[in-house]
Amino acid sequence: LDVLLKRLPRAANKPDYLPFAALKGKLPWPANGTAIAPFGSSRLDDRAHWQGVLIEGRAGDEVRAVAPGRVAFAEWLRGFGLMTIIDHGDGYMTLYGHSQALYKGVGNRVEAGEVIAAMGASGGNERPGVYFEIREQGVPRDPLAWCRPQEPKPGRRN
Repeated sequence: LDVLLKRLPRAANKPDYLPFAALKGKLPWPANGTAIAPFGSSRLDDRAHWQGVLIEGRAGDEVRAVAPGRVAFAEWLRGFGLMTIIDHGDGYMTLYGHSQALYKGVGNRVEAGEVIAAMGASGGNERPGVYFEIREQGVPRDPLAWCRPQEPKPGRRN
């Protein structure tokens, strides 16, 4: 994954929207669900650590962009299944893996809250969910520090 991220073209340093760094602590979660594997925890195979969070949900549930940007990658990636990577400029990227369907292609501009994929279990994930990661200059950052807590939905378990 690190090699892929280094090869992706970068967005211009001056995006035409609020800089990603200004959104720290204010970003929404990319999907409704329960975080079952937090940042830094051991992966299911115990050989590596999560560099993001795994949010469990229902197959087909919407996965949304947490901030505006351009899609830099949208295809299958071994171990992550169908993955979308969004470049937000200034060295910030968000990654969304294990999708069952991707709705945006490379080069597409996306807005905050826009549906980019359907939650799934691709890439070897046993249960439906979305793997979500935030990178700053290629370094993984804890999404809990960037995203505001999820608010429970009426009549639905979060």
